[in-house]
Amino acid sequence: MWQVIGQDKVLALLDRSLEENNIVHAYLLVGPHHVGKRTLALNLAQALNCDGGKPPCGQCYSCRRILEHKHADVTFTGLNSRTEIGIDDMRELHHLANLPPYEGKCKVFIIDDAEYLSTEAANSLLKILEEPPPKVVWLLLTAEESRLLPTIISRCQRLELKPVPLEQVEQILINLYNVDASKAKLLTRLCHGCLGWALSSLANDILEQRSQRITKLSSLLTAKIEQSFAYAQELASQFSQNRRSVAEVMEIWFDWWRDLMLIKLGCKEAITNIDYEMALEKQAKSLSLNEIKEFLANLYLVQEEISKNVNPRLVLESLMLNLPRRENPKH
Repeated sequence: MWQVIGQDKVLALLDRSLEENNIVHAYLLVGPHHVGKRTLALNLAQALNCDGGKPPCGQCYSCRRILEHKHADVTFTGLNSRTEIGIDDMRELHHLANLPPYEGKCKVFIIDDAEYLSTEAANSLLKILEEPPPKVVWLLLTAEESRLLPTIISRCQRLELKPVPLEQVEQILINLYNVDASKAKLLTRLCHGCLGWALSSLANDILEQRSQRITKLSSLLTAKIEQSFAYAQELASQFSQNRRSVAEVMEIWFDWWRDLMLIKLGCKEAITNIDYEMALEKQAKSLSLNEIKEFLANLYLVQEEISKNVNPRLVLESLMLNLPRRENPKH
């Protein structure tokens, strides 16, 4: 059975395609991070190789091998803590795609963060999609569809995964995962309808990491410019090793400054960081609405420039220069 929650239209389409044996050679799975794209890709790989009843059964040998990432005919590729997916990756996939299935019915290639294909890699993938080998299905996963080549998009069937309604996320956490009501409410706000993020936070230290990042963020308003620049350099160094980690920091900043704007506008019931309400109210008092709006605009600009591979250190230092500053209160 499908493990993806809240994507009924997409699953109905895939069920119909499987029943009619009308699977296309390439799918583009579009949606925000943690919305369920990887889970759906894994499930579809299972369905295409399932030996059970209604696919994906999840119980047969092939389904279990794919779930354990041990199936010879299902290949995953992604950033893997890099800044792009390179031509060498695609050459390897190209070679594998031209070999017949080894232990299953169909070879499946899953490319996560497909928007980070290098120009050479994207052109190499395009050639494969234009002349697809038999018994091969490509699954491209992306959170930023606009960064993909239009010619690649046109050769895929698009499946859009949308955020799950917040009320549904909260009920799933409480009823299926036994999360207490207050924590479920917090995780629901923080995940923005992306259930995968909420579930990941139950299994690791995401909330602790978030707390550390918010502490750093809050301290920058009263930090010296040298300290702010040092932090910009730290983030830029992280970017060269794992660009997703910097994107996660930026997402926390967006939520924080959006919350400041909401509080300034008298809409605190809509804030995301409900466990930091008092800190947000205190900080909002020291800032004008225009300062908050201007810095939010700068954050959007930084996100755009980093996605275009502009020098991250320069972009982040510029952001620090535009950060509203206040005197550190004397004790």
